[in-house]
Order: sequence, then C-alpha cells, then structure tokens
Amino acid sequence: MPHYSVNSQVEDDESSDSDLRRKRRKMGHMGRFAGMAETEGMKNPFQPAMNSSAASPSANPNSFAARMMAKMGYVEGQGLGAQGTGRLAPIETQVRPTGAGLGAVREKTKQAKEEEKREAAFRGEVLEDSEEEERKRRKGLKKKRSPGAAGTAGTPARPKPKYRTATEIEAAAEGLQVPNVLKSIIDATGTETKLLTSAAGLMRNETGMVPSETEAMKIARRARRDLEAFAEEWNSLTERKKYFEMQEAELLQGTDGQQEGIQALAAVIVTVKDLQVSTLERQAAGVDALAWEDVTNKLGILEEEHVDKIEPSMLQEIAVAVIHPLFKTAMHDWQPLEDPTNASPYLARLQRMLGLRPSSNGVDITLFTSNLTSSTRNAKSTTPYETMLYTLFLPPIRSAVTNDWDPTDASPLLTLIQTWQPLLPAFIFTALTHNLIPTRLTTLLSAWKSTRPPSKRHPQPSPHTYIFPWLPYLPYQHTSPTHPTGLIATLKAKAKNLLQSYPLDYPPPQPFAALLPVIEPFLKEQMTRHLLPRLASHLAANLIIDPSNQDLEPLTAVLAWCTPPWSFSPDTTARLLAAELFPKWHQILHLWLTSSPNYEEVGQWFQWWKEVLPPQIAGHAVVERQWTRGLETIGMALELGEAAKEKLPLPLPTAGEETSELPTVPPGAPRQQRVEAEDNGDVKDEQVTFRDVVEDFAAANSLLFIPLREADPRSGMPLFRLTASASGKGGAVVFIRGDVLWARKGKGVDARFQPMELGDALLQRAEGKW
Repeated sequence: MPHYSVNSQVEDDESSDSDLRRKRRKMGHMGRFAGMAETEGMKNPFQPAMNSSAASPSANPNSFAARMMAKMGYVEGQGLGAQGTGRLAPIETQVRPTGAGLGAVREKTKQAKEEEKREAAFRGEVLEDSEEEERKRRKGLKKKRSPGAAGTAGTPARPKPKYRTATEIEAAAEGLQVPNVLKSIIDATGTETKLLTSAAGLMRNETGMVPSETEAMKIARRARRDLEAFAEEWNSLTERKKYFEMQEAELLQGTDGQQEGIQALAAVIVTVKDLQVSTLERQAAGVDALAWEDVTNKLGILEEEHVDKIEPSMLQEIAVAVIHPLFKTAMHDWQPLEDPTNASPYLARLQRMLGLRPSSNGVDITLFTSNLTSSTRNAKSTTPYETMLYTLFLPPIRSAVTNDWDPTDASPLLTLIQTWQPLLPAFIFTALTHNLIPTRLTTLLSAWKSTRPPSKRHPQPSPHTYIFPWLPYLPYQHTSPTHPTGLIATLKAKAKNLLQSYPLDYPPPQPFAALLPVIEPFLKEQMTRHLLPRLASHLAANLIIDPSNQDLEPLTAVLAWCTPPWSFSPDTTARLLAAELFPKWHQILHLWLTSSPNYEEVGQWFQWWKEVLPPQIAGHAVVERQWTRGLETIGMALELGEAAKEKLPLPLPTAGEETSELPTVPPGAPRQQRVEAEDNGDVKDEQVTFRDVVEDFAAANSLLFIPLREADPRSGMPLFRLTASASGKGGAVVFIRGDVLWARKGKGVDARFQPMELGDALLQRAEGKW
C-alpha cells in the first residue's frame, strides 16, 4: 500500500483537478508559513513532522512561537496540557489514494500509534494495536491445532482404510455364501504374510510396463466393493423378510380372531332373532312379565358367553334393541307414583350389560366408557340406553311430577327416585332433583302463609314435613343457609314475616319449630330484633295486675314464646318481666299496702305470684331482686303501721337496675364467640347485651347511637339519640330497659315512651321521616 507524505509530489495522472487544487493550496499555506519563519529567524515547525515521524527537534527559545507557548505553561520536551500528557509532535497527515474509501490504507500512522502507547503508559496501561492482537490470535490458533510435520500443521491425517476379508463379509451377512474363487480374488490383497521363495526379478526395471500384480489389485478391489454392496443389500432384504413374516403372523392371528368373532356374531344373531320372536309371541299373548323374565335370562347367558369376544358397546346395543319393545310397552300408560318399580328389577339385572356403574356417592350414575373400543371420532353424545330412557322414561316422570304429585306427600316420589336411582344416567337424575322437584317445592313454600295461625278450616302443613326428606338430593343452593336463593333462603324470609306479624294471642306454631336447627343463627337475631319488642308491647298493653281477678292470658302468651323450642334464654325473659310486669306489680302492691290491707292476704298473693312464674324465671337474679324489693316494701309498711297510707314511698325503678348485677362482656371478645360460649354453657356470667344488638342495628343502617348524658324522669333510664344526621341532631330519643327499646313520641309535657322493634319504623324515625 503506498504511503503519501506532505512533501511527496503527486504524479498520478488520473487524479482530479479538485484534488490538485486542494493540495496546492495546502502547500502554499505551508510555504508562506515557512517563509515567515525564515524571515524572523525561525525554523519550519512542520519540517520534522514532514520528514520523519519522530518528535519535534529543539526550537529557538527566543522565537515568537516559543515565547507564546512558554507563557501558556509549555515546557520543552514535555507533552501538551496541564499535566504534560498531551502530544509531543504535531499530528502527521496521511493521504489516501484517489477514490479509496475507509480501510483501503492503514488509518493510523506510526507516529499516532506511538503517541497512543505513550499516553497509555502514562496512565499505567498497556496498549496493544489491532495488528498485534491479530498476530496473537493466529498464534493461539496454531497452538490449538494438533502438532504435525512442517508445512502440514492443522491438516487432519487421513484415516487408514480398513479392508475386510471375504470370510468376514460372509460372516456379517447371515445366510450369504461366497464362492471360493471369489474369496481367492478378494483376499489377494489382504494383509497376509507371504513367503519369498526366489529373488529372481527383484532388480529388474519395470518402468513403462503394466505389471500383472497391479491389475490383480484392481480386480480384487472391484470384487471386494461388489461383494460388500451385495452383502449390504442381502442384510436389507433379510430384515424386510423378517418384517413381512411378522406382519403375516399378525394378520393370521387377526384373521383367526375375526373368524371367532364372526362365529360369535352369528350365534348372537341367532339368539337375538329367537328373543325377538319369543318376545313378540309373549306380547301378543299378554304375558309381559314372562317376556321380561325370558329376555333377561337369555341376555345374561349371552353376556357370559361372549363378553370377551364382542365389544361392550355392541353388547349394549344388542341389549337395548331386544328390550326396547318391552320397555316401550311398560312405559305406555304408566303411572309412576302408583307403580314406582315397573321394569326396574329387570333393568337392574342387566346393569352391567347396559354399561351402568353407580358412582362412589351413591347418588349419581355413570356409564362404562373406558372399555369401549369404538373410535372416539364415531362416538355419539349419548348411548342407546340413555336415548331410550330420555325418550320413553323421562316424559311420564316429568308429567307425574308436574301434574300429579302432591309436594306435601314426599313418600311416593321419593320411593320412585330411590328405586330408579341406580339405573338413571346423570343428566336425567339431575333434571329430576335439580329442576322439577325443587320447582314444585319452591312454589309450595312460597304459597305458605307463615303469619296465619293453624286452624282446622285452613290447614297448612309445616315446611319441614316436605322439605327435610329431599335435602340429601337437592343441590347446594337449596340446602345452604348462607345462599341468597333457594328453599332455605325462602324459608328464612317466611320466618322473618312470622316473627314480625304472627298474632301473639295464639300459641307459637310448634311444627315450624322443627326447622329451627336449620336456620338457628339467623332466627336468633330476628327474634331479638322483631319478636322481643312485640312481646314487651303486648305485656305493656294487655297485662293488668288485679289481685281480685287476675287474668294471666297475656303473660301466658308471652311465656309461651320464651320457652323451648323458641330459644329465648331465661336471662332475656327475666329482664323482659322486670321491665314490663314488675313495675305494674309494685304499683298494685303499694296501692294495696296504703289501703288498710290484710297482710295475710298480701302474703298469699305474693307467694302465688312466685308460683305462677316458671322456676327458672322466678329464681333468676333479676326476678329475685324484684321479690326482695316487694318484701322490703311490705316490711316498711308493717313498720309504719297506720302511717303507711301517707308515708310509704312510691316504687320508682332505679336506672339500669335490671342489668346492674350482670357482668359486662369484654369489648374485645368476638360477638359470635360470646354467643356460642353462652349456648354451650361454658360462660354463665358473660352475656351479649341488648345494647350490643341496638349498636349493630345502627351500624348496619349507617346510624349514630349517641348517649345524651341525661335520664328519663319517670323511669330513670339513661337516654340515647339514634339519628342518621352527621351532626348528631334530630332522629329518635330512646332508652333501653331489659331487652326492649323504648322510643319517645311527642315533645314537651305530652312526650311519652313506647316500645319499638328494630325495624323500618324505627329507621324512619331516626331518618326524620316520621
């Protein structure tokens, strides 16, 4: 590659005029600069760079250029820059040939490479140019190659050919026989050691002659190749022969199996024809039972004889084809509720042949499909047996459930379901238990009027009599107490209506109590919210304390709802009586003691009331406190004597006296945990107060329950405000006595409190809509 310097003369005839003009301008500028330097006594600074690639020689220290560079901190012999790491010599130019692009010449000059190495050494690094890296790479490749003779390094040695003798080729090809003549020809060039018997002709010059040994070698080589090719083809043909023999054996075996199958099918066809003829004859004679028995027995024998020879799907088709006329006749004019069994015993005997298999839970039915050898591509969505039941069995069942079945009597349909359950496919069983039966039960339950008391004129069966028998068969949505829809959800709505509107003058509906275990958690909450305020109002309005002629019907009606199975606890009942019965009782006692009483009669009346109440109520701590107050009043009257008419104080209830002796529940204890502990008897003193229920009601309806820090002047109970306003104003003013919420009605002097249930009426008052 030519190298061009600045002082070299351009003698290329093919260079363009623009290149010549550019070079001339450059040379002119350099010449003028050189002339100026000579005029001022300076040497040409470009001369060292143009003549050599070494560093610039020492210059005149008094020259203009030297003084200017000295002012800027330059020291002769050091590089440029503040640290002296710059260049030592001017940049050397390098001209490319005309029309040459990048890479045509070496881009870096020797001077530039030396400057880069010097700067790298100053930084403490070692710089290797691309040429040195390439030399190292080539040297490494040479070392990796296997060592060899000079001039052949890196060339792999050609493997020495290995020749097989004719005997080895014959042994490798099973059944191949090589003639001896051919063996002698092939083995002529083998590796055998031959004995030299004469030295004649060893020194004879055979140049220009075609020796006979050379031709023999060619013939032997050609014969060996032909023999090896022939042996390879022989081995290939032998393998193909073995494959064809194996295929022939399989075909013969399959033919034998098909022959057996053909014979078995022929026997089956004969049997089926006989069955069809005998079935038609017995049907014509009107003896269907004998026809079923005969068909069942013969199909069972047919299955035992040919179960291993005929596909299960074909056996199922044969069985369905044979029993189809009998089954169709049996389903005609069939009354499922009157005759639930019908043909089920005969189908049960053919259960295996029909491909039926009961599931593990005993409710669903599946079909044998794993042993069917029919192609999945040709498989149908339903089997012949399923199609027969869908077309012949399901219509009369659907008609009977929809039109003839009385849902209040579950026994006929339940017997039918239990009888046919092992014989029904899954989709038919699901259609019955998930669609038809729940629809009828839901319609009947929706029509049940839970608020109407039972009577002989309008009898209403309890829901548990027709719902409980179907719980093992119904789907999850109808049996779950937490599901928003279904039979249990409808039952919960009916129970809520009963607690809100059932007349308290009548005894509680006892048959409905059988459903309490199913909806017990829900029912407890609804009884506290709706039934308890109604009982308090009933006592306040209807119970009159009259020692001369006491009417206990209001009290008896209330106590009927406070005894099992309606699970009001004795504590709740005692508080209810302390809030509604004993204030009237104390007033009548005070009136009697201030009217010249007969204390013997007063004592008998006192003892009579203790016997009227149930023992678990009369002995409760809250009620015992009321008895004690009555005895204190009687004792005070005896001490005052005649002055009791004027000085015996009126009985005023103390604020919170009904719950003063009951311990409070720890605020951190979970509500459900406290209720369950109370029900199990593990915690006897800790109770869920009615105030907790009211606070839960307020939180559920986004209301504020605020203490007013004042008490009702008549009852002495602390007052609260229940309001929907964020400012805490308006709403309803209430107080809690026992397990009853009392709300104030009216204002000023006319204001009075009345019991209210936790429902829509209280919510409207709290929202200011009342």
